[in-house]
Amino acid sequence: MTAQGPLLSRSGYDRAAHRRPDSDWLAQAWTKARVLVLSPGSATPVEPGAGGRAQLALRDASSVDEGVPRRFLGIVDEVPYFTATVERDGEDWRTLRDLGSTIDDLTAGLLTSAIALEQWHQRHTHCPLCGVPTVETNSGWTRACPEDGSEHYPRTDPAVIMLIHDGADLALLGRGVQWGAGRFSTLAGFVEPGESLEAAVAREVFEEVGVEVRDIRYVASQPWPFPASLMLGFSARLDGDPTIALDPVEMAEADWFTRAEVQRAADWVDSGTDPDPDVRIQGVSPKLSISRYLIDLWLAGALPD
Repeated sequence: MTAQGPLLSRSGYDRAAHRRPDSDWLAQAWTKARVLVLSPGSATPVEPGAGGRAQLALRDASSVDEGVPRRFLGIVDEVPYFTATVERDGEDWRTLRDLGSTIDDLTAGLLTSAIALEQWHQRHTHCPLCGVPTVETNSGWTRACPEDGSEHYPRTDPAVIMLIHDGADLALLGRGVQWGAGRFSTLAGFVEPGESLEAAVAREVFEEVGVEVRDIRYVASQPWPFPASLMLGFSARLDGDPTIALDPVEMAEADWFTRAEVQRAADWVDSGTDPDPDVRIQGVSPKLSISRYLIDLWLAGALPD
């Protein structure tokens, strides 16, 4: 898995962005489209697929009511794919978090894009310049202000996420204040205006756990539409004193863990086995996340030097 990149980054479907402003082409494409429907809460209907995997219960365009915004996602094997937001019905509806790593690469890619668009449209209904309600344009990829003519594009918020290690057998993992006891993850934080990614890594680590790092290396990225993050994955090595000084506002606890401890926690998560309640680290992030991708690389000794 690790060689393929983070799950939500793998899908390479053709976004065909040049088609978005072409109303004639879009109208024709809609007649033969496959439609990924979302609820306002970003759940989608699924059905059993090959190998027991859940797959999208895509709909024909004829089943989608008139007046529902049609957002063009792209083309797969010459078939156009759209997304539309509808109210939930009696089918099996699940969120991206519910589906986890059980979905295939294409499903993950289409669903991630559809959710990101839906979340943006919900949060950016008015012009930031004059306050007038905006309208969807460019097949859902922009919003336009009818008053001042300005165009507005989907927002992406860069955030760094990092696996900190000591260059040997220890990794620094933390538990946020909102997480349950025993669940640990890599550290993360948003990039500030005017800040480089590497500077954000060093700053966030020091702010959250009081540790300095060096040898900051980019690893991979992954979209994270909750609601609009782009997670930029890094590794970094401890520089100096390993003593942890927690930021109590953001972190409940943090510690250095051995590969054996982290691997055991990962195995419990993947197998659904109840963890040993007497050990400190009982779980890590699921495979859907880039946090787990970084952890798996470290466990395999495959992080960049």
